[in-house]
Amino acid sequence: MKTNNPIDNLMHFLVHNSNFVTAVVMCLVHTVLMVMMYSIDVMPLFQFNILSVVVYIFCSVLCVTGHVLLVYISIIVEVTAYTILSTYYIGLRCGTYCFLFSIVPIIIYLGCFLFKGKMRWHIVILLLLNFGLFAFLYAKFNNIRPVYEVPPMMRAIIVIFSSFVMVFSTIFYNIIYIYSSELRVKSLELQNKQLSLDASEDLLTSLLNRRGFLPIVEELMKQDKPSDFCISFCDIDNFKRINDSYGHDAGDEVLRHITKIIKNKSHGCDVCRWGGEEILILMRDCDINLAREKMEELRRSIESSPTIFFNKRIFATITIGIGENKEGYVSPDDVIRTADARMYYGKQHGKNIVVFEDRE
Repeated sequence: MKTNNPIDNLMHFLVHNSNFVTAVVMCLVHTVLMVMMYSIDVMPLFQFNILSVVVYIFCSVLCVTGHVLLVYISIIVEVTAYTILSTYYIGLRCGTYCFLFSIVPIIIYLGCFLFKGKMRWHIVILLLLNFGLFAFLYAKFNNIRPVYEVPPMMRAIIVIFSSFVMVFSTIFYNIIYIYSSELRVKSLELQNKQLSLDASEDLLTSLLNRRGFLPIVEELMKQDKPSDFCISFCDIDNFKRINDSYGHDAGDEVLRHITKIIKNKSHGCDVCRWGGEEILILMRDCDINLAREKMEELRRSIESSPTIFFNKRIFATITIGIGENKEGYVSPDDVIRTADARMYYGKQHGKNIVVFEDRE
């Protein structure tokens, strides 16, 4: 996810391209080593570093094409081979065994993405082999004179460079591991938030559903001071006929269109898709007379605003029943039931009407 923060964007790139970055960095490391070996005339290692550079260029291509396992294996094999050869040719005192430790974070970090479940024993085995090789090299070459005697100054440079590569690898992979963990946490938080929204919102209209709407009304009714509010029960007239005449896609578009009008005309109100073509509107701090005026205006807006669906103008109307919170009402159902009954009365007596009081 792109942001305006360049550091976040950089970290996002590194986390999602860690294999490619690893191949590029290893290529640079062996380019430097190639120059070093040439400067001290250690031709076998100079030639091997040329081969290593070619390997990592090839690995960078494999990263782009998605062959991550082959890159993983290539890194481990190349570093292992180079450590053995460099220890043999220039000796243990040059510290090239540090390269073995530099790939420990790579073995763990990249391995955790490649191997799952019981397959992660491969990571443990590779780490044990890595340490076993270090112990073997230390025991084997500790007192053996190397093939090439490296000048003290260049030996110090090689030790410092090898140590730097080891420390850099440890810090780098710890940073991207921490950052990727934070990304996963944020992703889970967003998923949980979306699940909560999905649980309380209607997917078609983005209105509240019953699960999201009823707790809001309950909270208003639980307040110490009785809250003045009204609930309008709206039902789209002849909605089945619209579906039958124009198709269900047209019916969905009519519902979205009417929903949009209701949202625009109901600022500060909580709007709920109760079910099908039924929509509830919670009007806070509103008595029955003010609610009637608002709903009349809404009814007229919907009546005069057709839905455009593939060049067809589909006119629709709504019937609205209004219920007011009264003393003695103890649950949202009491208010909703009153509004529903008045809406039903309007349906039976002409439709496209606002009913705000009980009628015989």
